[in-house]
Amino acid sequence: MNNASGLSQTEAQTRLQRYGLNQLPEAEYSGLFKIFVRQFKSPFIYVLLVAAIVSAGLGQLLNSVFILVILLLNASIGSFQEYAAERAASGLKKMVPHRATVLRDGKQVTIDSAEIVPGDIVLLASGDKVAADLRLTHTMELEVDESMLTGESLATIKDKNFTGDDNISPEEIPLGDRLNLAYAGTVVLRGRGRGEVIATGVDTEIGKIATDVSAKDETQPPLVQRIKQFTMRITWSMLILIALIFIITVARGDDISTVFLLGVALAVSAIPEGLPVAITIALAIGMKRMATVGVIIRNLVAVESLGSCTYIASDKTGTLTVNELTIRHVMLADGTSYSVSGEGMNMHGEITPDEKDKDDQASLNLLLSGSVLANEAHLENIDNNWVTHGDHVDIAFLVLINKVGAGAIETRKRYTEISSIPYESHNAYSASINRYENNIELFVKGSVERVLSMCDRAIGVAGGKLYKIERRAERLAAQGFRVLAVAHRTLDKIPDNTKACLEKLEFIGMVAMIDPLRPDVIDAVKQCRDGGIKVAMVTGDHPLTAQVLAKELGIARESISRLSDAAVTGKQLKAAKDTSDDTFDNLIANRRVFARVEPHQKMQIVESLINSGEFVAVTGDGVNDAPALKHAHVGIAMGKRGSDVARENADLILTDDNFSSIVQGIKQGRIVYNNIRKVIFLLISTGAAEITLVILSILVGLPLPLMPLQLLWLNLVTNGIQDVALVFEPEEGHELQQPPRKPGEPIFNRLMLERVIVNAITMGCIAFAVFYWQISKGVDEDNARNITLLLMVLFENVHVFNSRSETVSIFRQNFFGNPLLLFGMLAAQGIHIAAMHTPGLSSILMVEPVSLSLWGQLLLIALFLIVVDELHKLWHNQIYNSHA
Repeated sequence: MNNASGLSQTEAQTRLQRYGLNQLPEAEYSGLFKIFVRQFKSPFIYVLLVAAIVSAGLGQLLNSVFILVILLLNASIGSFQEYAAERAASGLKKMVPHRATVLRDGKQVTIDSAEIVPGDIVLLASGDKVAADLRLTHTMELEVDESMLTGESLATIKDKNFTGDDNISPEEIPLGDRLNLAYAGTVVLRGRGRGEVIATGVDTEIGKIATDVSAKDETQPPLVQRIKQFTMRITWSMLILIALIFIITVARGDDISTVFLLGVALAVSAIPEGLPVAITIALAIGMKRMATVGVIIRNLVAVESLGSCTYIASDKTGTLTVNELTIRHVMLADGTSYSVSGEGMNMHGEITPDEKDKDDQASLNLLLSGSVLANEAHLENIDNNWVTHGDHVDIAFLVLINKVGAGAIETRKRYTEISSIPYESHNAYSASINRYENNIELFVKGSVERVLSMCDRAIGVAGGKLYKIERRAERLAAQGFRVLAVAHRTLDKIPDNTKACLEKLEFIGMVAMIDPLRPDVIDAVKQCRDGGIKVAMVTGDHPLTAQVLAKELGIARESISRLSDAAVTGKQLKAAKDTSDDTFDNLIANRRVFARVEPHQKMQIVESLINSGEFVAVTGDGVNDAPALKHAHVGIAMGKRGSDVARENADLILTDDNFSSIVQGIKQGRIVYNNIRKVIFLLISTGAAEITLVILSILVGLPLPLMPLQLLWLNLVTNGIQDVALVFEPEEGHELQQPPRKPGEPIFNRLMLERVIVNAITMGCIAFAVFYWQISKGVDEDNARNITLLLMVLFENVHVFNSRSETVSIFRQNFFGNPLLLFGMLAAQGIHIAAMHTPGLSSILMVEPVSLSLWGQLLLIALFLIVVDELHKLWHNQIYNSHA
């Protein structure tokens, strides 16, 4: 094979069999049946299945069927949510073209890109997507958009003669600096090229990303982790309790069927059967609320995950910045400087002098005109939308002149072009000769070094002291700006050779441009920091640019000279990783700015943070962000500018691409988590009260105070209506003023444990006293259970108001703040009263109507629970304030 003829068709087929198709890996689907079966892998489910089997064995078929129906309902809801959220890495396949032009047997042929093999010679032209990783052998003004891999907004100018640095290996050179390579999935913006395929399929850079994305994600969302811990603790506590009661009752000589029925009753009491449904509804409500602030949820559990995050690792380009080069400063040759407002395509910005007494409008207008005339881009307002075409740098100049109201199109019409020299990378300038006012004017725009080399004087600078201009340019570059210059020369006549006139120019001035921060992102980062959330910048861009923007954001708030504020490069990360995992982890833990980072390194950063105990959220919009988005606790993609790949691997999507929407998302996530805690408190405390009631009755030799079906009625019907209403609770107002929950903090923390014990003992003991009093008066067991069941329903009705806040008194809350809760409480009581009067259902539940006076007496008893909980809140707040 030689470069002129490419591979033979025979050799290509041989290599295709050896290396395989040029395709990307796909994630495996679980299938709906596997997902459904997976819903039963829970300790709660196992215990309830055993309870259903035991109930059936004891002839309690109704209890058994009721339990199984609940299990199937929970499994169906869980299966639907998981199946809807499952996605593959199919978006990555869209980044690779279907057809490509190669040399085969000395002829140009267009083939399916899947048939490309290592050694093929691929031809590139403007607009092409690169089909495989190439080592370039020919380049002609070749510029490639590699932002999907590097995160840099500027196109990369390719050079076949690039050899790198002799002091470092080619693998250590950042992707964006490998000028003699082109990568699969990137886009040719300008020029032509030719290259030899060095990698296909999974061996390409985008293939490595696809492999990372397709790999099984072992990171569990915070809510899943906490629920799992909570489930295990409740299950083991319940099993130990049942075992102890079993031993006691058997030793006492009780009938074995009664003992098993008691075990079923305890299991049904302890397990919060309504919790899965309540959590799903709470997350769905959070999803709807987040949508109103521009956050779309793809993975339901991520609603809470965002509220739990302790660390946000954000991409720079398109996430923190507008992803549009913007000129921020204009500096004339004599040092007169101007500041430019407005980011990106915002035409409403202004150009204002930095010093009021220094304003040279004539020179400024000359610079603006020259920058537009020596310019190949186009900018036009069509149907109130700005449509652009051309290089980002050229577009930035067109936006600049629109800010003074001149308009690029009008300027070009006014000053007609005679001839031009288009921009070429090796020249580093563009030029244009125009009829300007009453003269024939030559304008040149390009790099400061190149333009200065053509100048022998400058406007307003005596003696041609151009070195001062160069120093000013260096200072601007050190601040992370890209600096370009504009010069001119008045010609006597139209030249035959434009290039021959590129000397003895007069330097007009220069501009400093940057991809600026989004207008409200600084405040958003501050709110995150005030809320105890760490924010870091992780980008493929230049370290200096990243550092400057990080300081402006407040991520790096101290002097650059401080080690903790210096940007960590991909090269440093690799060196640390090669040394040891501990070295790498220590480097990550102490820094907040990471630059020239490659895609797999972003994922390594996320994994290191997770291993250190952080709950990590990752934001991004490019293909290079996909692995990190997938492996984080919560991935956040940009909706407008984000790639399909980023969106498909994210849990949340920002519809407005606004980083500040994350802050509102965090608030909603914390509200969701708080509401889930409220539901858990309600269910566990009432369940613990039922256990207390049962145990006390057994210890004193009384029959079961409530039958298993009655307990299920309490937990799933009367309490089930209320707990669903409780998840609609609005914010308490202090969500963003509190630090994030500690990663190791369980749902069942000390405060909840105290409240559960106090309220459960109160309800359980009072209900036992009522049941004991009824039995001692000679009331039959069914009637005694009827009264006890009604009292427990009333306790639940009262207790739901205690559950609205852990620390705020019920008398300081807006009683009508959650109308659904009022409706749920009345509905729960109404349903139970209706059951008492409904033939058939009353027989199944073994209930019957009671007198209004008895109902009133039981309500007064239940209201005592409010007094107990209020006293506990008062005691807790006094203790907390004394330690504050």
